[in-house]
Amino acid sequence: MALLVKDKSVVVPGEELAAGMDYLPTSGTYRDGDKIVASRLGLVHVDGRLVRIIPLSGKYLPKRGDVIVAKVIDITLNGWRCDINSAYSALLGMKEGTSEFIARGADLTRYYTFGDYIVAKITNVTSQNIVDLTVRGPDLKKLGEGRIMRIDPNKVPRVIGKAGSMVSMIKLATDCRISVGQNGVIWIQGEPVKERIAVQAIEKIESESHISGLTELVKQFLDEQVKVKK
Repeated sequence: MALLVKDKSVVVPGEELAAGMDYLPTSGTYRDGDKIVASRLGLVHVDGRLVRIIPLSGKYLPKRGDVIVAKVIDITLNGWRCDINSAYSALLGMKEGTSEFIARGADLTRYYTFGDYIVAKITNVTSQNIVDLTVRGPDLKKLGEGRIMRIDPNKVPRVIGKAGSMVSMIKLATDCRISVGQNGVIWIQGEPVKERIAVQAIEKIESESHISGLTELVKQFLDEQVKVKK
């Protein structure tokens, strides 16, 4: 009737995580008799009685409601085709791209053009993996000039932190504007030197996401880097 591994420890498929019926298997785990077993490689996450595995790597799988950073890669008669850092592209329709009325045949590059980055929300994912986007909503918008970086989508929760604590700490230390997409695409805008510090901090979080006390390590890193650059 006990947990057999520590929270945030790395486990492999087939490894026993808990014994007894006190814990419940969720994502990345399954029950085998009275034991909970890992079905994938990843980090153990225990939330109350729930045990799940956070994958260490993987491609982004679009989900309805996700807020992502997308890149405009094509313009169609009906809107804009976007790269969402997935095996599938997405469509931002004219009605979802702006609150303005767009006449048929209008020049859509007035709104978004090739290479533009946007913060968008996924409104629908069909069984054929057709993905629809919207930028009509709070904090959804076209992004300006800035630096783009990509991380493993599974590490995004660590970069954001609890209630946004980690990314807020990076913003405050570097005075950068940062948008973190749940698809692992991140936009950063600030002074070039400060942008680099923000990138390095995010890379540190991605590579050390399995380490306990990560917030303190990142804070120490930021304090050191910002002091050196002053």
